[in-house]
Amino acid sequence: MSTILSVRDLSVTFDVRRPGSWPWTPPNKLHAVSQMSFDLQAGQCLGVVGESGSGKSTLARAIVGTVPSAGGVIDFEGHDLAAMSPAQRRVHRRDVQMIFQDPLAALNPRMTVGEIIAEPLVTHEPGTSRTERKKRVQELMERVGLLPNLINRYPHEFSGGQCQRIGIARALIMKPKLLICDEPVSALDVSVQAQVVNLLMELQRDMGLSMIFIAHDLSVVKHISDQIIVMYLGRQMEMADAVTLTTRPEHPYSQALISSVPIPDPALEKARERPILEGELPSPLAPPSGCVFRTRCPKAQASCAGDLPVFKDLGQGHFVACPFHAAQDVLAVTA
Repeated sequence: MSTILSVRDLSVTFDVRRPGSWPWTPPNKLHAVSQMSFDLQAGQCLGVVGESGSGKSTLARAIVGTVPSAGGVIDFEGHDLAAMSPAQRRVHRRDVQMIFQDPLAALNPRMTVGEIIAEPLVTHEPGTSRTERKKRVQELMERVGLLPNLINRYPHEFSGGQCQRIGIARALIMKPKLLICDEPVSALDVSVQAQVVNLLMELQRDMGLSMIFIAHDLSVVKHISDQIIVMYLGRQMEMADAVTLTTRPEHPYSQALISSVPIPDPALEKARERPILEGELPSPLAPPSGCVFRTRCPKAQASCAGDLPVFKDLGQGHFVACPFHAAQDVLAVTA
């Protein structure tokens, strides 16, 4: 199986000025993503989980190119996207598409559904006739579960789930190789979430898509992903295949995330022990020294405030950034 995306030491920083500071005062550096490294195999799905503020969406936007990277390599099919100018990235933009978190806010309210879905065609294939564009749009609308005769309606006339289907259709109209889903179901009802996730799985299988799926819900991520990365304050805490990470997590943060997922069995739910995270997520403007998770970690020791923990390979594609990792019996996340 070939590697379609290889990310090495990717970092993203933002300059943040304090309110009332002088114009000549150097801005503070906000490290949104720090030294991320992973590979995505063609046709597979990589899940990314973590609390709000952990850098998941920034990672996605750096890969797409909507935010610049401060360092590292984004190798997409042998081309380093991070080293390209916006004009050079335009050639590859049709192959890397994104689905956004808020389905309604991601759609132009002044454009019809047909115009929204066809917009990438107008940009990347301007020579396509209007008749051909309409045909392709209606075929894709039907494929994502929308009636083709709704092509002339506006986004406000659709439900949240239908708007997300419109966003999916727009992302797939160019038949991309890589689809990045930035929390595509977090704004939807639970019943609609399942429908959208199942639709994405069907489309991935039928179109041979590679995907990066970002979400808070580990049960959803396990259901759709082949491999999972756990992020905290812009850094990788753990990475493994979906079954290993959700049944045998090594990092204390991964264990806490998994234990927060309820089990649909009252007896098991009542009997199990739950590690509870204390405190709040630190500010990325002033991250803790050493291990960024140490201020909330139940296993933290004085040495954790020193050097950054090494992202250790435990074998079989299982990596963990904790010197005091230890396998614990954690109940599996139910699908």
